[in-house]
Amino acid sequence: MKRISISFLLMLMLSCGLLAQTKKTMTLQEVIETASQQSLDAFINKNMYLSSYWEFRYYKADRLPSLTLDATPFNYNRSVQKVYNYDENRDEFVERESFDSDLSLLLNQNVGLTGGSFFVQSNLSMTQKLGNDELSSFTSTPFMIGYSQNINGYNQLKWKSRIEPVKFEKAKKQFIQDHEDLSIKATRLFFDLLDAQIEVKISETNLANADTLYNIGKGRFQVGTVTQDELLDLELSYMNAQLALTKAKLALDRAEAQLNSFLGLDKNTQVECIIPEELPQLQIDALQAVDKAMTNNPDIINQQQRLLTQDQNVKRAQSENGISGDVFALYGLNQNSENFDGVYKDPLDQQRLRIGVNIPILDWGRRKGQLLMAKSNREAVRLSINQEKIDFEQNIIMNVMEFNLQDMQVENSAKADTIAKMRYDVTQQRFLIGKQDITRLNIARTERDQAHRAYIAALRTYWNYYYNIRYLTLFDFEKNVTLSEDFDQLVENY
Repeated sequence: MKRISISFLLMLMLSCGLLAQTKKTMTLQEVIETASQQSLDAFINKNMYLSSYWEFRYYKADRLPSLTLDATPFNYNRSVQKVYNYDENRDEFVERESFDSDLSLLLNQNVGLTGGSFFVQSNLSMTQKLGNDELSSFTSTPFMIGYSQNINGYNQLKWKSRIEPVKFEKAKKQFIQDHEDLSIKATRLFFDLLDAQIEVKISETNLANADTLYNIGKGRFQVGTVTQDELLDLELSYMNAQLALTKAKLALDRAEAQLNSFLGLDKNTQVECIIPEELPQLQIDALQAVDKAMTNNPDIINQQQRLLTQDQNVKRAQSENGISGDVFALYGLNQNSENFDGVYKDPLDQQRLRIGVNIPILDWGRRKGQLLMAKSNREAVRLSINQEKIDFEQNIIMNVMEFNLQDMQVENSAKADTIAKMRYDVTQQRFLIGKQDITRLNIARTERDQAHRAYIAALRTYWNYYYNIRYLTLFDFEKNVTLSEDFDQLVENY
């Protein structure tokens, strides 16, 4: 009875282990779709875009009016302070007790055309001495308007208005490209697992065949139709097949773990990959691919940003090389009183106009050197970008040419795979009836396995080129549309 209970418990544990493993059949497109929805890379790509989105929103908000309330409603101070006694002509330390409060409202507007800023401000302050000499004082600025402007010729707001939209457009294109990069990674891991699964199937078939052939060989050796050398070859093939199957299963476990981790699946999920044999009937025009890449690729937009940044650096250096200064103008009303009722009665006007000038006289060529260095850096970046564009165009053309050959490569590999399988089957049947030796059988088996691996490798290469061209051009040549994303929905779902 005890043995029956233990056996039942072991069977129950084995059943639970089998139930814990989830088998899932997936196509290449399903793997890519799953990766784009729940992988860690997809989460990172989304948050990288959102970071750029809020950075651009900050830039847009900087061009709009801003209203700020600054208040210190309670400021109590009781301390011993050093004061000057005019009656006795000496410093002395006395105890002071005071209470202060102030309130300020500021409306500011940057002016993109000039780079200056307008502001409107209103202030109210109160100070009160406590103790024996209790005294209150109020001061107010009901209305004050002013304008501040640099006159060195460098407008930072103008340069931001040129660079920030380019940066944000690059972020959009980068997000789409990251999605295509996700497809490339998913394709690689999909075929890694597919290769491992096929290798296990090949190894299992080879082991079963090797076992059958070895048993047949032992029987024929007894009747003298197989030599001892041939029997040893059959035994060695059987042992090698066992070793190959063990290695293939280890590689399969590793490939499954990597794909499950990438897709965010449970570690016990067993994904069965379906061979993507149906290929789109597609031939890509190289010139069209170059044109789409020059329009959509974020690297090209990044080159535009780099040139704008260098132009900005030169303009900044030019502004620092000559006469610079600033203008500050202000007009307002203010009043003070010992009580709150009088602080807003009959306010007095106040004006302020300041013009500052900075003229370099002797700096030993430092500012001139900075300007020449900025111009030199700009020229170096310009030449580097020109070379990058040439290399980029050449890379696009070569990728397209390679891709256009892949459908023929896949077709030829498929035919070779079919022929190799048929040849092995014929050779095996001839061996079974004694009309073919073991050497020919081993050669046929090796060629069959190699042909099948070559077919899968051709499919891998095809889909790698397919998604790599999409990655470079951000264009779907199958549907003839530019790759896009619903960015508004992306922000709403955040």
